[in-house]
Amino acid sequence: MNRAAAFAAQAPLMGVPGAMPPPSGRGDWFRGAGGLRLRAGLWTPAGGVVRGTVVLSPGRTEPIEKYYELIGNLLARGFCVLAHDWRGQGLSARLLPDRLKGHARAVEEFLDDYQRLLETYEARLPRPWIMIGHSMGGALNLLTLQEGEARFSAALLSSPMLRIRTDKRSMWSVKLAVRWNLRHGRAADYVLGNSDDPFEHSFETDALTRDEVRYELWRQQLYACPHLAIGGPTWGWLAFALDAGERALKPKALKSVKIPVCIVQGADDSRVWKQTARWAARRLGRGRYVEVEGAEHEVIMETDDRRALFLREFDAMADYVAPREEAA
Repeated sequence: MNRAAAFAAQAPLMGVPGAMPPPSGRGDWFRGAGGLRLRAGLWTPAGGVVRGTVVLSPGRTEPIEKYYELIGNLLARGFCVLAHDWRGQGLSARLLPDRLKGHARAVEEFLDDYQRLLETYEARLPRPWIMIGHSMGGALNLLTLQEGEARFSAALLSSPMLRIRTDKRSMWSVKLAVRWNLRHGRAADYVLGNSDDPFEHSFETDALTRDEVRYELWRQQLYACPHLAIGGPTWGWLAFALDAGERALKPKALKSVKIPVCIVQGADDSRVWKQTARWAARRLGRGRYVEVEGAEHEVIMETDDRRALFLREFDAMADYVAPREEAA
């Protein structure tokens, strides 16, 4: 790929008072699998010696904008940060005419997009590289490592989407429903007809964090830029999520990952099974599992004391692969 020609144009990075894009950053459009126009943002720390690069992958429904605070934390630690919108969300190309439908077609498309992201920016990313992924992003990051991606020195995964919770429904019945709906041409329909309008959410009923201030700040971002919004998942997305989790959990694939991988998991997670994350961490070549007491699914958006545990794990990992004294 001609990296000089890889960027179509500068892409916007949205902001609201209290959550503006960190300075020294720029958004760009780049081309993903099938020529889809996708968005990424790259930040460089101001002054001093750069310790390396963090590549940040959000979870389902989440755009770059939701991670400005974390990006600022990482810049302050001396790291460049490359964040991106997955296909079908944020300001990247949506896959259906109805922008609110959270849709997906195949795991391979996402993995291909991620490789194109790395190839597009590689020359601009100082080594070593550290991978951070949340939920869906965490599962896809793990799959990327299992597929043989060898440019990263370490990975930190927040509540990775390895086995989603299905409420009172058994997993076999969910898989049966997914196969039936896909077979009958309903991949693009909302799961159980639930559009899950994001503009009707509230902290009391829908928050995946115990921090109301951070939750409301994200709500302000959403209302300021409605194009960032995503509603409920489709049957196609659910099929993709189940496939991604099953592939990532194969023992042989987990053991093949040789770099340090830390899974930071919310103890009160209502979206994914924490037991599965713990099981996976034990089978990774150099895995570590940390459970955050009282935290919901979005550990990175949690209260300061819980969120600090995530940053502590990052600092330990960063000091191992990019020691400060070595940078100095």
